Amino acid sequence: MRQIPVDTSAATVMVAKTPQPKVKDRRTGEIAIDVETGAKMMTVDVMFAANDEVEILSIAVPEPGISGELAMGTPVALTGLVARPWENDFNGQKRHGIAFRAVAVTSLVAAAAQSKAA
Repeated sequence: MRQIPVDTSAATVMVAKTPQPKVKDRRTGEIAIDVETGAKMMTVDVMFAANDEVEILSIAVPEPGISGELAMGTPVALTGLVARPWENDFNGQKRHGIAFRAVAVTSLVAAAAQSKAA
């Protein structure tokens, strides 16, 4: 599957919704698992502002990649953010979109506090 790296260096990113377990199957409530590491996957909704445009993105992140307190409004850094186009056929209807995934979501508030303490 094609992955497109997303440059976040010029963006402002803040938590829009606290991390939630990523549900693989809504009917059964099964939680998604990262096939590479076996870690539980989480979804973090973020406000992504760049080039005078703002979007809310839902980003899938392995649970160990979430660091710091991620309350609503917390500025964060996204490590290894990629976009993955997807398409499927659901009951004869074509559906498509873009899924976002990051290696890590890190609170910039926690990082700033750690650097002041050091």
